[in-house]
Amino acid sequence: MNDTDRWISTFLDAQAAELGAANNTLLAYGRDLKDFAEWLTARKTSFDTATQDHVEQYLVHCDAQGLAKATRARRLSSIKQIYRFAFEESWRTTNPAIQVSGPGLDKRLPKTLDEAEVDRLLAAARTMGRDTLRNTCLMELLYATGMRVTELVSLPVTAARGDPRVLLILGKGGKERIVPLSPPARAALAEWLPFRDAADDAAKAKGAAPSKFLFPSRGKDGHLTRHRFYLLIKELAVAGGVTPSKVTPHTLRHAFATHLLAGGADLRSIQAMLGHADVATTEIYTHVLDARLTELVLDHHPLATAVQRRRKAGGKTSSDGQ
Repeated sequence: MNDTDRWISTFLDAQAAELGAANNTLLAYGRDLKDFAEWLTARKTSFDTATQDHVEQYLVHCDAQGLAKATRARRLSSIKQIYRFAFEESWRTTNPAIQVSGPGLDKRLPKTLDEAEVDRLLAAARTMGRDTLRNTCLMELLYATGMRVTELVSLPVTAARGDPRVLLILGKGGKERIVPLSPPARAALAEWLPFRDAADDAAKAKGAAPSKFLFPSRGKDGHLTRHRFYLLIKELAVAGGVTPSKVTPHTLRHAFATHLLAGGADLRSIQAMLGHADVATTEIYTHVLDARLTELVLDHHPLATAVQRRRKAGGKTSSDGQ
């Protein structure tokens, strides 16, 4: 193992062991750092000799490749993390990335779905295909809890036993949180569990080991994969008459938060249920709600509609003449 590989592997091991970083996070770190290492090698340098100028030139190189701001920001974050780790471990006496500023990120509102669209997706889950009980349970749980898709598909079956009023969810960094279950989600669980257990018993009778997951699969992970669920939700969108490009597992998470906020829930409660470490992350949903309220006023307020009618007719309003 060369020094570059040792740096990356040791850093990733530490992230996994000390911070409980998720596998997807580790894979992203690994890809970013490998790309940076290859760029350094082409310039006859390496992690232990790179300077601040190298880090800044690499970001210029990423920009020239046409990479999105979010991708460039993530790559810089990976570089900053490994150099902070290297400094703390005394591999280097300086941190060449500490003063490097990343590209400013555009503040984009999360894409979400309105309640009618969610209703159509849930209706499609109850009627489409052979696995209606499983699909209904998946969709009801996702919308009722705002879980991340990885949290949903890897949910242990023990979490769902005994008609639970809440679910204990293992989130990013090994952090646990408790989320209440809605009556429709509890009903979907109650219908799915006997069917799931019967299939598990049949598999055990053939010599297979019992599954520990609520949504088992014969694949190597032992549970429904993120990719398969992504395809499933697109199929449900088509069946439910919802624009497929609008529908991803994450838009259901956004819908959960937005609809809660619109219904009067407070940000701190939504933060806890989503598993956000910082309430600032949750505050993005206030912007979604603000945009919706503005649209509501412009579309339905008597004065606003009167102004729009006069403008379409070519007349002037009092404010227009000032």
